[in-house]
Amino acid sequence: MKRRVFVSGGAAGIGRAMAERFLTDGAEIAICDADASAVSDFQKTHPKALCGVADVTSEAEMQAFLGQVESQWGGVDVVCANAGTGGPAGAIETLDYGEWQRCVATNVHGTFLTCRWAARVMKAEGAGLIAMTSSTAGIMGYPMRSPYAAAKWAIVGLMKTLAMELGPHGIRVNAICPGAVEGPRMDRIVAKEAVARGLSEEDVRALYVEGVSMKTWVSAEDVANMVHFLASDAGRRISGQVLAVDGHTETLAP
Repeated sequence: MKRRVFVSGGAAGIGRAMAERFLTDGAEIAICDADASAVSDFQKTHPKALCGVADVTSEAEMQAFLGQVESQWGGVDVVCANAGTGGPAGAIETLDYGEWQRCVATNVHGTFLTCRWAARVMKAEGAGLIAMTSSTAGIMGYPMRSPYAAAKWAIVGLMKTLAMELGPHGIRVNAICPGAVEGPRMDRIVAKEAVARGLSEEDVRALYVEGVSMKTWVSAEDVANMVHFLASDAGRRISGQVLAVDGHTETLAP
């Protein structure tokens, strides 16, 4: 039986890499994303995938799309609660409350809506894997990025709780903590941090590498490979874990 895999924020970046990694095994894939153009591009590349434009902070939009997935598949095997946003950068006294709320809503509320659906569907089947995308910011402090750090820490707390709740039902829950992942999203974050810190973008990039033991950035494929391993038979007893894919981040504030 083909694995049925849902990825939120799955049209680009880490989410797309996750979806495409499972596609190499012939899995059935469903993705949603708030970026309509990215969803359209994913659909053109993978015409058999179930694709939808949905804001993960909208209960109505998520219920509509996930209902479609459930109706077509009848269940789900792997859920990647991946959708997130970097939020604003700056000293806390300078931050806008609306931007704080949007960051927390996308990262935390979106993860909640995805996991609430996954828990109900997986309980009926007595098995499943939920992989939440947190961050190295979710296991250490992150100066000038307090909304993001707070949201990613919250995801780790939610993961630990759901691993306890759902484990008796055969459902595994883990949090993936990527480090600095190469790509357009990180380019935007670096630009924001450069302004907030009064540094050049090149200096900010150098600081990210300086704080990593392996002195390297991470690829989206590196993160996708971790989720793929967790979903394999080799990972069948791994649950409740915070799994960093980051080359060992020593500090986010070198």
